[in-house]
Amino acid sequence: MVRDVPKEERPRERLIKEGAGRLTNQELLSIVLRTGLRNESVMQLAQRVLTQFAGMRGLRTATIEELMAIKGIGKTKAVEILAAIEVGKRLIKEADEERYVIRSPQDGANYVMDDMRFLSQEHFVALFLNTKNQVIHRQTIFIGSLNASIVHPREVFKEAIKRSAASIICFHNHPSGDPTPSREDIDVTKRLVECGLLLGIDVLDHIVIGDRKFISLKEKGVV
Repeated sequence: MVRDVPKEERPRERLIKEGAGRLTNQELLSIVLRTGLRNESVMQLAQRVLTQFAGMRGLRTATIEELMAIKGIGKTKAVEILAAIEVGKRLIKEADEERYVIRSPQDGANYVMDDMRFLSQEHFVALFLNTKNQVIHRQTIFIGSLNASIVHPREVFKEAIKRSAASIICFHNHPSGDPTPSREDIDVTKRLVECGLLLGIDVLDHIVIGDRKFISLKEKGVV
């Protein structure tokens, strides 16, 4: 039973101390359920619910009737679970609506220009996009002079796979302020495009950032 678990290890106490992100799905669901049964702890009940729906993905589409068919889940608990799921869905929807959409090289340049044009070293940055061309993540992959042997596709696409990205836009800055691409810039771009084709993740563009100027390698026909 939860009461037999040391207080500091109970889900509610752990959430307060460590944050919600540190809790397992079972622990989070147990907080929503609050109580278990006479001979079953709330943690055991939570695990049984998750098992019934094959995890959180299945629970996301559960109906009130399906939940109430589980022993220990009455109308009140079922309603609270569905309400918690709906809150999560709406938060995701709002986050999607607020995400920056990139429809052109200019959109991409606008997104990074103010951050990158003053950098004293070259930074290679990747934006990871979903199927709607919304930015879901930004990451600096490498700092230093661009070189095909250093900017390894593995580091770029590892993050893309982790984020379930549909496509990538790459950027790097020229501290000189002149965005004219070098031979290395072009070689790196071609290598990334080839790897993206194999993995099914489109490299939409590689944009070189200068001082208030940029050059799109897509517009130059490299991508």
